[in-house]
Amino acid sequence: MRALVRVAVARPLTALARVGETILRHAGHLGILLWRMTVAIVTGRVSGREVLNQVYLMGVQSVPLVMLTGILAGVVTSQQGGYQFTGNVPLYIVGSVVGSSVILELGPVMTAFVIIGRVGARITAELGTMQVSEQLDALQSLGRDPVRILGAPRLIAGVLTMPILVGIADTAGLFAGLVTARATLALGPESFLYGVRLYWHDWDLFYSLAKAVAFGFVIPLVSVHMGLSTRGGAEGVGRATTQSVVFMILCVLVLDALFPPLLLD
Repeated sequence: MRALVRVAVARPLTALARVGETILRHAGHLGILLWRMTVAIVTGRVSGREVLNQVYLMGVQSVPLVMLTGILAGVVTSQQGGYQFTGNVPLYIVGSVVGSSVILELGPVMTAFVIIGRVGARITAELGTMQVSEQLDALQSLGRDPVRILGAPRLIAGVLTMPILVGIADTAGLFAGLVTARATLALGPESFLYGVRLYWHDWDLFYSLAKAVAFGFVIPLVSVHMGLSTRGGAEGVGRATTQSVVFMILCVLVLDALFPPLLLD
């Protein structure tokens, strides 16, 4: 009986210890990776051409999907707001709901999810394949630092492109909400924009762009880390890519939960 109790207690504690050890190991590796990237950036050893290439891959090519996501967010928010506020509440409040929801929350978060699926997974798979095929070892043998060549440009590109993409998503969401309110609620543009301005604060735009910078920083950092940590051939690349997507989503959600108490209080 005692043996069964010991096993029942030991198993969850062992699993908890393994989870803690994994989190601490990843945190340590992320800290070292960030330090190496920072040194490369501060010393000016990052290729400007590679940064521009990553800006194109991460930013320009993501614009259509980001715009579509922003439009759908604005349409859904406007329709649901109209449904909820049908009655004694003035319809121009729909403009306030759409503006606040899209700018403060949906624009940054949905854009981050798009970048995770389209860019973050690609970075992990790309670097993971290079890792398991020993291409990164070949770079190191030639005296070229993979973090400086492959990691730092992606981090810079993420920080530069995310605020622009979030701005595009916010604009597309507001415009789509305005058009939807006009078509489904007969709410004119003047009334919709009056509702947007009613509860508008200049700080809201800074808040949205601050989220974008944070997300643009953490997504390439985690994806590069998971790619460089890949082991185990093709199966390992698939496993690392899946884990990377999960970690990036969790990081975005945790950061999103931390922003209101830090910047809105």
